[in-house]
Amino acid sequence: MNRRDFITTTVALAASTGLAEAGAPSNSTREYYELRQLTFESQSGLDRYAGFLKDAYIPAVHRLHLGQVGAFTVADKPEALTIYTLQSFASLAAYSAFETHLLADAEYLKAGAPVLDLPATDPPYTHADSSLLLAFEGWPKLTVPKETKADEPRVFELRTYESHSRNANIKKIEMFNKGESAIFARAGFQPVFFSEALTGPQVPNLTYMVTYPSIAARDGFWKAFGADPEKQRLFAIPEYSDKLIVSKIHSTFLKPIAGSLI
Repeated sequence: MNRRDFITTTVALAASTGLAEAGAPSNSTREYYELRQLTFESQSGLDRYAGFLKDAYIPAVHRLHLGQVGAFTVADKPEALTIYTLQSFASLAAYSAFETHLLADAEYLKAGAPVLDLPATDPPYTHADSSLLLAFEGWPKLTVPKETKADEPRVFELRTYESHSRNANIKKIEMFNKGESAIFARAGFQPVFFSEALTGPQVPNLTYMVTYPSIAARDGFWKAFGADPEKQRLFAIPEYSDKLIVSKIHSTFLKPIAGSLI
């Protein structure tokens, strides 16, 4: 299914209740994100695609002002032949028009030709999963972490919370909007985004990304999160019990590839 096919169905899903949070980006217009997970048959195939992202795709997105873009590999599993990309969009219209803008750019087509012009016998990757995400009302904009801006070492944790039903998913999103996202910010996590999935392989779910200086530093941030008085109050509310509204949690550590803007 292509981008345009999503537009009619996702507009109806675009509203979700919530409250603005301390520490969240101030502009209330909620962004959309496409999160892609690409798998490869070989390290050489992954390296080829990483070069395409660095030399063609990311520069074009930046040059054409098409949103924020990041690209990552798995930080703690070097044998994983996987690349994740994260792309922000100001609206569903921007999401729908994104590839049209890219494919009209001669500089992108020239720089990306080694991958864009590959034959069917040599595909750029073996499989791709794509999710369309809508930013939470309480955290409506992607935030580039301070480590990225300072070109410092950083590692990201991508977390997905699946729910057994849409009602349970909405309740967990409400929990984030009413305080949980702000607790992450107070604990120093450097959140990148918080979102609900409109489409993708694990719906209904919410997905977010936070930043650490290193994987070794992670435990200290989660300890601060757990000690926060507001966290303890929020998690003590019976209707917000994880066993009632969260069925599975996925966590992946990511590191930026060369050229990533996140």
